[in-house]
Amino acid sequence: MENPKQDRRLPKYLSLDDSKKLLDVASDEDNRNCQRDYAITTLFLNCGMRLSELVGINTNDINFSDCKLNVIGKGNKERTIYLNKACMKAIADYLQVRPKENIKHDSRYSEKALFLSERRERISNRTVQHIIAKELQKAGLDCKKYSVHKLRHTAATLMYQYGQVDIRALQELLGHESISTTEIYTHVNNEQVRDAVERNPLANL
Repeated sequence: MENPKQDRRLPKYLSLDDSKKLLDVASDEDNRNCQRDYAITTLFLNCGMRLSELVGINTNDINFSDCKLNVIGKGNKERTIYLNKACMKAIADYLQVRPKENIKHDSRYSEKALFLSERRERISNRTVQHIIAKELQKAGLDCKKYSVHKLRHTAATLMYQYGQVDIRALQELLGHESISTTEIYTHVNNEQVRDAVERNPLANL
């Protein structure tokens, strides 16, 4: 007996233009936490990390000379995420203004945390979700349709569509145990399908 094949929904993700809009909103200097929020958004859109992974980053997890950081992913597994120039600059700019005094000493090791809340403790999942939802709204994007997790989908899709990233490399970057999980990002958009039809050698007969 064969198991019935389950339909797998294509992930929702931001277009390249919408991703740029979100970054523009995040860097708005009217926001007193703009360096922090921009760094958070930049890491999500460039690295495809999970919410828990971002919140758990400590300052000593970052290797500035090798442009990489270690995160704890699903199943308490550690993996390396490589950082591009945009990520390195965003982190460096945030560290210039990150509070250095009166940080809470608590069970969450807030004094080690990269990202701090206004209460000077490790930023929470809920606060990060609120930051992204507010940015989506300001960018004119549907915050009911998109979320922090959709930014992970966005990063993966942009890397695959524009960066010609090998599916195995993408699997490693996202921390997927199974290649079948990563394969949802190999979908093609309607423009690619239309272009394929136009390139058919019979198209102009």
